[in-house]
Amino acid sequence: MPMPDGTPVPYPEHTSDNPKPLQAYQDQDIILRLPAGIKVRDIKYLSVWCRRFTVNFGMVLIPEDLWIPAPRVLPEFSRLAHGLRSDNITILDSKTFYIPNLHYDGAGPDAYFWVGKGPEPDTHGIKVPNEMNSSQPLQGYEGVDIEIVLPGNLTVYDIDWLAVWCVQYKHNFGHVLIPKDLDVPPALGQTKIAPPWWYTPTSSTPAPEMSNCIELLEGRVQVQWELMGEDVQIRVSGRIRENQYVAFGLSGSEGKAQMIGADVVVVGYNKSSNSFFAEDYYMSEYAQCDGKRGVCPDHRIGGKNDAVFVSGKRENGVTTVTYMRPLRTNELDYDRMIPDKETTIIAAIGLLNKNLEANAHLSSDSTGEDIRIDFAGRGVHQCTNSLYNLPAQKELKPWPAMSIAGEDTFTARIGPTGGDRGYPSITGEPAWGIAWYINEMLIPELTVERGQNYTFLVEGGDDKTMSTRYHPFYITSSREGGYGQLNAEQQKRQRVFAGVARDASGYPYPTAAGRYCEYQHKSVDKSAMTESFEEFFGTLRLHCEEGQPATLVWHVEEDTPDLVYYQCYTHRNLGWKIHVVDQGYGPLKTESGAGRSRALLVLLVGCLAAALGSLVGR
Repeated sequence: MPMPDGTPVPYPEHTSDNPKPLQAYQDQDIILRLPAGIKVRDIKYLSVWCRRFTVNFGMVLIPEDLWIPAPRVLPEFSRLAHGLRSDNITILDSKTFYIPNLHYDGAGPDAYFWVGKGPEPDTHGIKVPNEMNSSQPLQGYEGVDIEIVLPGNLTVYDIDWLAVWCVQYKHNFGHVLIPKDLDVPPALGQTKIAPPWWYTPTSSTPAPEMSNCIELLEGRVQVQWELMGEDVQIRVSGRIRENQYVAFGLSGSEGKAQMIGADVVVVGYNKSSNSFFAEDYYMSEYAQCDGKRGVCPDHRIGGKNDAVFVSGKRENGVTTVTYMRPLRTNELDYDRMIPDKETTIIAAIGLLNKNLEANAHLSSDSTGEDIRIDFAGRGVHQCTNSLYNLPAQKELKPWPAMSIAGEDTFTARIGPTGGDRGYPSITGEPAWGIAWYINEMLIPELTVERGQNYTFLVEGGDDKTMSTRYHPFYITSSREGGYGQLNAEQQKRQRVFAGVARDASGYPYPTAAGRYCEYQHKSVDKSAMTESFEEFFGTLRLHCEEGQPATLVWHVEEDTPDLVYYQCYTHRNLGWKIHVVDQGYGPLKTESGAGRSRALLVLLVGCLAAALGSLVGR
């Protein structure tokens, strides 16, 4: 039983001999730290004791055979792609992972910490915020120690694995399995990262003009709102270019971020007229609006614009538009009613077309998780800094496109896409982190002649069980590639010129894969810091697995179109153009053949000089 000679355990922690008495507590979680030299197994009870009146207010007995939950050490991340590796990972408590010596090149376009159920990572996982509590795609890590905390009510007992996963391209960069026999401490905020209920904005943070503010894309999109009778006033701010838009509104599906069926307002800036707009949109399909379906302004499909423009401004690279929209409209087909409770919202950034209408956006430029707000609520202040206070984003100058002509042998390997300077700028297509490197160049345009043979030494990986390292090479009429992803009807729309054969049953299979060779980042992706591809290439190192390259010999038939593409059989958007010309009309060697071209030029100049000397001598 508790006795007066017990040892006080101060709360909050206090080092003096006379700690302050306990205050009143109501449904609070607290952490007690035993005085120095005392361990839990050294004590028989814990009580709330009144020293003045020697009264025991309550107690809990400590059993002699007490089993104390402890952190659990796991293996390191499996090393599957993008230089991901770490030391042994530790589960600190029921929500917190400690990941020491983390390395990741940061080149995945849509990668996140990812957890879920099942034998291995898949598309049904859940995003985990990074060590800064941000849900933006992961940047590079170079040997750092971090802690990450599972979101919401999720605990380590609810999951089977932790991974680094690319959402856009559904690829696992590496993972670690979670054992079933865990017994770790509960998560009460004792780790480095404070739980959400500890957060309090600093006093220097200015209160927003409206009652509520939330940041939906970190450092890029903030939304403020205020209920005004039967309408909601909304202010959308986006750190965007003048030819971009921000879309914000109600998700197409309650409980998850979904564009199909979404009811959003698109805001932007019209530079030619120095004006702003707020346009009501409905999304019925992932396609351009054809006047009936697609991503359409309501007025183009028989509805009307229920967003009432109020004001707009553009300053320091930020476009801000304020508009009003009613809680309810008469357009049941195209407008969703704003409920009087929390509802799932979405936001996205994309390009405007010449008609100032919304084009498609990348998944990395949109919200992917279930974010909910109450449009009738007050006091939501999650914007800790104004977008106007952030430094302007630097526009990256694209690298010039490269080309190879006059060569008949090509080595095809895998490498990084070069960020915004590389694949997306060269092709206008989205990149998913890797691309073909031909003769040590990022997706050069090749020129070949009809009637000639060309040899491709392919090192794209031949292990079918590892999709991140299996990239068979083929030549096609398709700008995207990915023949193996298509159904039979879709495959009929592609012409294949080399790299695909058919078995006895008529099913296609790739013929050119070879061992896996990849140009990897020596540290993190430095494409944004390098002005030329040559400088960027110097930040890479070549890693090849054991084995031999596959050899693909392509005889260019006379009926081959003027433009075809080298691509990946299993994935889209890894390759680029091949220009096909008639025999004898091909240009002189360029790029990789430049050295031999210069030698030929020197020989010709030497012969010409000798001939002129002979004439003068006469």
